[in-house]
Amino acid sequence: MATFSSVTGRSTVATASATTIAGALVVALCLAGVAHARVTKIEIESSLDPDTTLAATGPAGAIKRISGRAYGELDPANPLNAIIQDIQLAPKNSKGRVEYIATFQLVMPSDPAKLSGLMWHDVPNRGGRITIVPAERNVGDVGLSSGWQGDNAGQTSHDRRGQDFVIVPIARNADGSPLRGEVLGRIVNRSGPESQPMLVQTSPVPYKPYDLDTRKSTLTAIKHETVDGKVTVDSVMPPSDWAWAKCDAKNPFPGTPDATQICLKNGFDPKLLYQVVFTAENPPVLGVGFAAFRDVASFFRNEAKDDFGTANPLAGKIKHVISRGNSQSGNFLRGFIHLGFNQDEAGRQVHDGAWPIIAGRRIALNFRWAQPDGVLELYQAGSEGPQWWVPWPDKVRGLPERGILDRCNTTKTCPKIIEHFGSAEVWALKLTPEWVGTDGKTDIPLPDNVRRYYIASSNHGGYIVPTPNTMFNASLAGQTLPPPNCPGNNFGTAVLAPNVMPHIQTVNALRQHFRNWVMQGVAPPPSVWPRLSKGELVDSNKAAMGFPTIPGIPPSIPDNFIMPTFDYDWGPDFNADDGSGVPTKLPPPIRQVINMKVPRVNADGNEVGGVPVVLHDAPLGTYLGWNITAGGARPFHAGQICNYVGGMVPFAKTKAERVASGDSRLSLEERYKDHAGYVAAVRAAAANAVAKGFLLQADADALIVQAEASAVLRP
Repeated sequence: MATFSSVTGRSTVATASATTIAGALVVALCLAGVAHARVTKIEIESSLDPDTTLAATGPAGAIKRISGRAYGELDPANPLNAIIQDIQLAPKNSKGRVEYIATFQLVMPSDPAKLSGLMWHDVPNRGGRITIVPAERNVGDVGLSSGWQGDNAGQTSHDRRGQDFVIVPIARNADGSPLRGEVLGRIVNRSGPESQPMLVQTSPVPYKPYDLDTRKSTLTAIKHETVDGKVTVDSVMPPSDWAWAKCDAKNPFPGTPDATQICLKNGFDPKLLYQVVFTAENPPVLGVGFAAFRDVASFFRNEAKDDFGTANPLAGKIKHVISRGNSQSGNFLRGFIHLGFNQDEAGRQVHDGAWPIIAGRRIALNFRWAQPDGVLELYQAGSEGPQWWVPWPDKVRGLPERGILDRCNTTKTCPKIIEHFGSAEVWALKLTPEWVGTDGKTDIPLPDNVRRYYIASSNHGGYIVPTPNTMFNASLAGQTLPPPNCPGNNFGTAVLAPNVMPHIQTVNALRQHFRNWVMQGVAPPPSVWPRLSKGELVDSNKAAMGFPTIPGIPPSIPDNFIMPTFDYDWGPDFNADDGSGVPTKLPPPIRQVINMKVPRVNADGNEVGGVPVVLHDAPLGTYLGWNITAGGARPFHAGQICNYVGGMVPFAKTKAERVASGDSRLSLEERYKDHAGYVAAVRAAAANAVAKGFLLQADADALIVQAEASAVLRP
């Protein structure tokens, strides 16, 4: 019998902790003789009742927190699971099932009578455990966070509390021998003699070379890459000039052998990017994370107890479930729905609602050697196949007419969906093909169960200004705020000040709408986003956008600046439609670059076509969904887009100041005259946002108070 000790959070070797847990699970399942493929056992690891760190102040009263692990098994023959890449190559127990372990955390009222009946099922971002906010706790909602990621997050986190992950099996050849394949890793913006790890976002590449002989890998130094994928190679490094090793000035080349580090004979040059292709072995079956997320939600929603008699602490109390994820986690939800995982093995719908937040693509998870931490930098998967909800032709890439909701429409298990985005998702995260397809000629319609809201001129997730500042004073400060760092694989530092356009007040309103939609059937406001048909969505160049001349922004920007969607050739064994299969061409050739659309801007450089937001409608500057990468110590991406960080340029205070600087935008005094005039503009913008359903009255009142207390146009 294949044992569960093959299941590990690591990509190559099972840790002692994972092996111990796995062995206990095998024994428990054999004793129980369970035949159903689902969560079979929950294990409570800790319980805080009441949890004073999450005290509720509303009618729900005291809050408790429960964390633990869910042990599950999957039927690989079930079509709902058969879609998981390599599940047939995973080890199976005596019943022919594939096993996993997923962590979870529940946050709920201590008094069961105070439960609202709604559970928010949050998708952890890179293993970070989620909890619900006070507005949800105080009305008796339940928060569930559960693991799905089984690569780098799992391998570093399964011995740590406070993290969510899933331990998944390792795929092997039918004869039990290791599976091998090529993997791509990159190192950028590094200098000096110290060895460096390959990173995906800020996490290590989750695979290692099976052999440390550098003759079996290829390391290429890249001199330049443009945002449209044109690559200038500096050199292919001789195997004698680098090593899989850890080294530094005290332990120089060739250093100490280490499969996670690269050491260069002459050290790293910050002007170059280093790209390595190597052969790895023992791929984890990462798609099991979809099924684990599905099954944990289904258990807490539907079951009275597990197969060993442990009671479900929510038994009979949950009537509605909304899944929710930010950024990478929202991309997970889009992939989860697309591959049909919103239906459990008993045929039941799992989530009534899904809220993919600032997430415009599907997670790159369900293929061999996947790297789901990727953020769509060059050679990272995630834009393949349909990114839109309804069936739509993709003649540009030669793919079939498909949509994300195809499978759940067939089984009648589609959730109600709210998605919201900001400008950063357009400029750096390749969003707009979701709206207009790959040909960019027509607005793709939305189905009745989807609402889309665009928060114009905002960065990735909006800005939260630390107290005691307000977004008004922070916006007024403009260039005195320190430029942000560029996220991703150490891109560097930005040039412009941070964008302080908020999302939080809009999200507060959307949360209320979503609860009412799922629990009471009250539809949210109509969708609001920039559209071709309204002249709000245009080509991504300065002339088409109507972008003004603004001090501090080079006149060549934002021409040839956006991160476009690439049509990659991952090889014949890769299924671009579903984002599954096995990539065999690394780095993948770029067949073509998809033309990108962006929102048009007004005379201030602020985008049109979004929901009403107070700071946007009573602006103090130009708020950008993009920023510019500075040079300095990390020059490789200098002058290019600073990934998904936003920027801003404040308005001049007086007409004389703006004329002297060559600024075409009206000054604060020309707009508002004085402080009272600005407060009046804030009042009007707040009233409009409340009337249209995108601002709660309590938040409107608070914004007006902040505007009154701000320094805007005070003597």
